Amino acid sequence: MIDYLQEIFSTLKQNKLRAIMTGFSVAWGIFMLILLLGSGKGLQNGMENNFRGTSKNALWIWSRRTQVAHDGLKAGRRIQFTDQDAKTIQRQFADDIDNFSGRFSIWGNNDVTYKNEYGDFRVEGIMPEFKKISIVDMLDGRYINELDIKEFRKCVIISEPVKNHLFKEEDPMGKYIRIGGVPFKVVGIFKNPENRDEKKVYIPLSTTQRVYNGNNKLSEMAIATNALTVADNKRIEEAVQNTLMERHRVAPEDKQAIGIWNTLESFKQAQGVFAGIRMFVWVIGVMTIIAGIVGVSNIMIILVKERTKEIGIRKAIGASPISIIRLVLSESVLITALAGFFGLVAGMGLLSLVSIILQQAAQGSQELERAFFNPSADLGVAIWALVILVTAGLVAGFIPARKASAIRPIEALHDE
Repeated sequence: MIDYLQEIFSTLKQNKLRAIMTGFSVAWGIFMLILLLGSGKGLQNGMENNFRGTSKNALWIWSRRTQVAHDGLKAGRRIQFTDQDAKTIQRQFADDIDNFSGRFSIWGNNDVTYKNEYGDFRVEGIMPEFKKISIVDMLDGRYINELDIKEFRKCVIISEPVKNHLFKEEDPMGKYIRIGGVPFKVVGIFKNPENRDEKKVYIPLSTTQRVYNGNNKLSEMAIATNALTVADNKRIEEAVQNTLMERHRVAPEDKQAIGIWNTLESFKQAQGVFAGIRMFVWVIGVMTIIAGIVGVSNIMIILVKERTKEIGIRKAIGASPISIIRLVLSESVLITALAGFFGLVAGMGLLSLVSIILQQAAQGSQELERAFFNPSADLGVAIWALVILVTAGLVAGFIPARKASAIRPIEALHDE
């Protein structure tokens, strides 16, 4: 076996440049395939990070100004949602809704203070179901609950950046902060997985409306539907929009008066784009590998031609056709296996390095995390690519190997 390997290496050594160039083309092919797959995965992870903090089948509804005069009302009228709108939507679409939450934002009176520390943070009144629509991770304490709503409790949950800003190293649980001069007890700390730097505080919706003169007003409504397809979610979206337009006497053609973001539609569109990107990546990667295999086939043909006399001598002294085929195929497999392995290791290593660098960079830039994050290639896919590469190397070397085994010794030894 050792003599056999030495013979193969000796043959390749005599044609170092060709062997190196062929090996490089094979290594480059699998290296690029790994990089392309990793890049596609990185883009997909970035896209999914944009939806990480919200339900995949949600409808976010907000009001705008009318663009068309209708039913005796002028254009430019501001639509104002109320609790009655929320009750109507919940009642009329009970079979289509999993979770519903109204939301009321406090504007112009949202200074948040604790002792000598203060900040101008976003303050929102929400319902308990909001946690299942705008997803957050609770780091300590609890979320807003039904009793908070019914009893108009003055409690608050704060984001981690708010906690760090106001309390520094102090434990905020059970402490009181002031929002617009009104004291609220801290009952929970949360982190937004989509936007870790978000400085926001949540208080019960009912308390917000009562304390800050919101009456029965709502800034927005958020719905998590039970739709499984884009078509179903779109149907619910249009029905909800039409219901609200009728309630607020908006012209049927004035679709701009009420804004709705359909997250399932956006998510599926993004998935479709990345499915196309993945297909493109595979096509380019496979074509690159094929180019490397063609290179292996070419060098095998040249090697067989240059070693015609040697092969003739081998056959003259009793070498069988199978041994000749095995010799040529062994050289082909050795080149593809070694080169493919180096390409695989280099590709996976570079992806790991880039992933580490991006994770460190993402600590200071969440925009990067939402665009391109954690590029990686499945190790199983990489190994299968290597196996296919070696198999293709066998196929590429078989034709010249078969020709070599068919050489007649007298023809091979004849001086041309």
